[in-house]
Amino acid sequence: MVTAAAGPADRPASAWAPLRTAVYRNLWLALLAANIGTWMQTVGAQWLLINHSNASTLVALVQTAGLLPVLLLALPAGVLADSFDRRHLLIAVQLFLVAVAVALTLLTLTDRMPPALLLTLTFAFGVGQALTLPAWAAVIPELVPQEQLRSASALGSISVNVARAVGPAVAGVLIARTGVAPVFGINAVAFGIFAYALWRWRPGNARAVEVPERFAAALRAGSRYVRHSPTVRRLLRRALVFVVPASALWALLPLVASRRLGLGSGGYGVLLAALGVGAIAGGVLLAVIRTRLSANQLLLIAGALFTVALTVVGTVRAVPLVLLALLPAGMAWVTVLANVNAEMQLFLPSWVRARGLAVYQVCFAGGQAVGALLWGVVAEMAGLALAYLSAAALMLVGTLTSRIWPLPDLRSVNREPAVYWPQLHLAREPDPGVGPVLVTVEYTVRPERARQFLVAMDLVRGARQRTGAMRWGLFRPAETVDRFVEVYLVPSWDEHLRQHGGRLTGEDRAAEQRARELTEGAPEVRHLVPAAAGPTLSDDREAL
Repeated sequence: MVTAAAGPADRPASAWAPLRTAVYRNLWLALLAANIGTWMQTVGAQWLLINHSNASTLVALVQTAGLLPVLLLALPAGVLADSFDRRHLLIAVQLFLVAVAVALTLLTLTDRMPPALLLTLTFAFGVGQALTLPAWAAVIPELVPQEQLRSASALGSISVNVARAVGPAVAGVLIARTGVAPVFGINAVAFGIFAYALWRWRPGNARAVEVPERFAAALRAGSRYVRHSPTVRRLLRRALVFVVPASALWALLPLVASRRLGLGSGGYGVLLAALGVGAIAGGVLLAVIRTRLSANQLLLIAGALFTVALTVVGTVRAVPLVLLALLPAGMAWVTVLANVNAEMQLFLPSWVRARGLAVYQVCFAGGQAVGALLWGVVAEMAGLALAYLSAAALMLVGTLTSRIWPLPDLRSVNREPAVYWPQLHLAREPDPGVGPVLVTVEYTVRPERARQFLVAMDLVRGARQRTGAMRWGLFRPAETVDRFVEVYLVPSWDEHLRQHGGRLTGEDRAAEQRARELTEGAPEVRHLVPAAAGPTLSDDREAL
């Protein structure tokens, strides 16, 4: 059998290969402009708060306010991105972000920007970002070939980190010369550029959703998929154990620059630029490094580098040494997140991709938001040095857990859609909204194969639950020794039809085939729908 390890998806693509696709290149450049604007705005917002009382907490809250909406809204945004035209959704959201950035500019110019209002508008900007992220992440696999997805993921990180290198540096110069308001104004222009690029993009084969799922049902389906997917849960866990301690570096760096190193806004921009340069180098080298080291070896090395960086930044007062420590920290950051993000994109089937990526973004942004607040409070109470050393200790522990929770090996996993269930032959077609639907499948299994069959059906259970089953069970009639009855409950007839029509993957098909090979004859399938309302027995007697 030929596995995915021999396919093109596992041959390392050049780091720049996706940019040869004109559509992806144009949108990537426009998004780069938007990322630069975002980082300029973040620096401007943090610098407006640097001289306020309780500055440690307020500065950290800028990051929390920007990322908290992702925690709250990413999954609903994923539902919207899976259900509607992603291009139209992205354009509308970018115009909203332009409006927020214009409001920030005008209010700062007129000196009407208290901390509470600044954090509120930062939160509003985060709402737009939360609505953008799942739709954009779900679009990428439609723009580049599958074998270039890891490179596209690395390019996404390069975009963010080029912005992290350029944006803060430009912002620092502008703030020193003209104040914060022009920084917010440039951000408005940047998102206008991204909106224009999206407007000019005309997909040749626009994705069509024939009958969109109802919002609440789609939300539950996305949550159910993640809950019953061990691979997705493992990837989310790996992202969290890295991001929570790593968030200390970003959240408290303005205070390190101003209080420990005696730097102004320009110096803070240089520190962020060092992180960005390291991340860019990591993104460029990632394709080459991946040929020599496994993903889990990369996790160990990246975690160790970030642990050292946190220790140096928290304890050393020499600017050159801090800059040197920030370079490998940037490389470690992009190495971990590009790998986890690419694995998520490769693993998730198309029908739930935006929702699955939204959950990943919830974990990523939530880890940063909660971590930023946590380390801000620790720094306020115990000082910057102890906050950084605590984060370094947590990073080391999290890195060592990669021996317990390694990244899953997806090379031989078939994630292509598979429509293989037989066509339904029904006496009457239920209404799509009818539910719940009880499906029973009766198998005949020789007694000597029963134990193997139970093991095989455990994998079938996962497929049923990921694609729609609320409950699942496997039973044996007491009257026989060779019968098994699989029973699962689906929320509605529409949900069950979606199982028939493309939610299953090649991996699910292989699991079901292994179980069927242990049975005798074809299984007997029944679909039980709620009985139509009618007169009760007592009603009949009264009528008689």
